[in-house]
Amino acid sequence: MRDSLSLRYRRLVWAATLVILAHLAFNLLHGRAHTELGVGLTSWQQFYVITVILLAPIVALFLSWTRYVRAGVWLLLGSMLGSLIFGLCYHYIIVSNDHVSHLPLGEARGLFRVTALLLLITEALGVIVAAIAVRKFFKQDETPVTSA
Repeated sequence: MRDSLSLRYRRLVWAATLVILAHLAFNLLHGRAHTELGVGLTSWQQFYVITVILLAPIVALFLSWTRYVRAGVWLLLGSMLGSLIFGLCYHYIIVSNDHVSHLPLGEARGLFRVTALLLLITEALGVIVAAIAVRKFFKQDETPVTSA
């Protein structure tokens, strides 16, 4: 990791790490709210949530701390963008029992609403951090590498 990840990228990787860990925590709480309210997901939604929203950012996190950092930031960008679009559509646009304004009655409504918003925020931050990292990698490719 130390050879392939220069000091100037470590800050971005640390930022990505914090965003991914916060995103994971909010997802676990949001899943609890889903369960307590009885808000189910279809089979394809469950698959999407598990692969794109939960697993892909974790894999991106591990890759980001290895020599495969570029693959990690690309995976992070794709997974966070996919998560952001999914959450925005299902929690704020498409009217269903998964929409923050149309939830079933229950004590977990507040938790559902708060975590839906926190997920949007962490997903937007994840997209921003990953986009900055991708941009820096492209700039690095365009400029000659000098040894210090």
